[in-house]
Amino acid sequence: MQQLFHETISVKMLFNIVMFSLTFYGILASAHLIKDDYPITEQPLSKIAIHRSVLALHDEAFIKAYPTVLGLKGQDVEWVTVELTHPIPSNDDWVGVFSPAKFNASTCYYESEDSMQLVPYICSAPIKYTFANYSNPGYAKTGKSRLRFQIINQRADFSFALFSGGLSNPKLVAYSNFITFANPKAPLYPRLALGKSWNEMTVTWTSGYNINEATPVVSWGVNGQRAMLSPATTLTFHQNSMCASPASTVGWRDPGFIHTSFLRDLWPNTKYSYKIGHKLVNGTYIWSKKKFSFTSPPSPGQESLQRVVIFGDLGKAERDGSNEYNNYQPGSLNTTDQLIKDINNIDIVFHIGDIVYSNGYISQWDQFTSQVEPIASVVPYMIASGNHERDVPGSGSFYDGNDSGGECGVPAETTFYVPAENRAKFWYSADYGMFRFCIADTEHDWREGSEQYKFIEKCLATADRKNQPWLIFAAHRVLGYSSDFYYALAGSFAEPEGRESLQKLWQKYKVDIALFGHVHNYERTCPVYEEQCMNSEKSHYSGTVNGTIHIVVGGAGAHLSKFSDVNTTWSLKKDLDFGFVKMTAYNKSSLLFEYKKSRDGKVYDSFTMSRDYKDVLACVHDGCEPTNL
Repeated sequence: MQQLFHETISVKMLFNIVMFSLTFYGILASAHLIKDDYPITEQPLSKIAIHRSVLALHDEAFIKAYPTVLGLKGQDVEWVTVELTHPIPSNDDWVGVFSPAKFNASTCYYESEDSMQLVPYICSAPIKYTFANYSNPGYAKTGKSRLRFQIINQRADFSFALFSGGLSNPKLVAYSNFITFANPKAPLYPRLALGKSWNEMTVTWTSGYNINEATPVVSWGVNGQRAMLSPATTLTFHQNSMCASPASTVGWRDPGFIHTSFLRDLWPNTKYSYKIGHKLVNGTYIWSKKKFSFTSPPSPGQESLQRVVIFGDLGKAERDGSNEYNNYQPGSLNTTDQLIKDINNIDIVFHIGDIVYSNGYISQWDQFTSQVEPIASVVPYMIASGNHERDVPGSGSFYDGNDSGGECGVPAETTFYVPAENRAKFWYSADYGMFRFCIADTEHDWREGSEQYKFIEKCLATADRKNQPWLIFAAHRVLGYSSDFYYALAGSFAEPEGRESLQKLWQKYKVDIALFGHVHNYERTCPVYEEQCMNSEKSHYSGTVNGTIHIVVGGAGAHLSKFSDVNTTWSLKKDLDFGFVKMTAYNKSSLLFEYKKSRDGKVYDSFTMSRDYKDVLACVHDGCEPTNL
């Protein structure tokens, strides 16, 4: 092992250089604002200056991990114990988890500006890390610690490395044995999504099997009936698909293969069971150890109980305490756990942007799909594009920051399916029973005359309001109304030109509710048009649809965003806490809206809507059809 490491890292002092990516992320870590946007949240892995690492192996330092083989009973998540000893301990010692296990400098070089020579550096950042004293406050005195890491199957082996020198000047002191899952290529982390027609469900999953090794397939059907087999498409992406660092450099990790199967001609409101798998070239099948189930969507206009959960900015967090998740995504696990707890009372989920906050560290997408699997494997998990998925300078995004860390939308549009005509342009419509959802992509131009504007108008205009009375608009950035501190500083209370471009469409087509993320708090407005409340009611709305209620629901997991001190006349409720919203349609004339906090799942704000079809047809200001006497 040691000989192997010395062969791949042939110099004692490896790096002492400053890569562009870290310089850029240093800028991001400051309170710098880009085009009236928020300070970009720092991905914990970006704190590690892996390119500065030096080899400082110590004969008396020791680190080992066990068990060495994981998933012997088919598990895709296991706890691993790591024991370490360091003769010269310090409170800034840390342990990184690397995958693939053989982290080396054999093919990675950077041209030093000082010497103009090629200097080797470690190719990849760890997939997670924690400080050696995390479970032993006395580590700095004893030099001994025992850590527990939760490891998920990510198609490769793992090793653990002990570093001194803190995160900014890491010195490799010792490295562990390799551990692996019994079947690292296993099909994992199924995620459902609506198809392009109401009677279609898609199943997407990740595996290590390329199409030349195995054929992806879903076995599915109604319980008690003969199962059907449906094939799946296979996609992946490569390092040269990334648009900038760190996604194209130290943040890169092979994403495996992403498979999507289309389950068609479903009967409405019918429970189906399914399992994901692969047919090997020898004719045998590899199946997921778990069997999953879902209830097919209701037909458009069908009157039945329909329950929708919406939130933005969830992110991922680590249950083992690594990656400092309590500081980075403090509400993520609470929100996830509340949805899992209530999953039998949820029919569909919309996650409207800022999905993972991977920010160019591709390994985090696996971590996120594992985290939400108990939700996404049971109900459709529909996503929208946010700045942390898409934005890279010069990549065609509407905003010119590098909020995605160089990902430019590729991992998002590959990892999750959405029924868009072009998944690189992340706007789409979705029909679910009595609901019509129009999902916009705020990272592309939405202004009047643009391609997306035309889509938004068509989505709203083609809603059959007699059978689908509940018309919902959703997007990541706030295109409507927000009392957020930074929006107030900009003097707009929303994205520049957001309302100016879209509010006449919302009014003309009588959009009931518009929901947004991006701002990490909760806020509800009155039914509003052109900054004026169109209705004096606050908890129950009935009769003519004469304004759109705007909801900010970006407090699902990431750091909270403070409100402005300005008391806006259109704002009815504000809450600086983590939470999500749930809409329940009982029939075509009755809707319940609830805001729930992630810490306890209890309702902290709510309102109801009741009306008849004639109320949707009624003439209102800037929302009247032409007439002829």
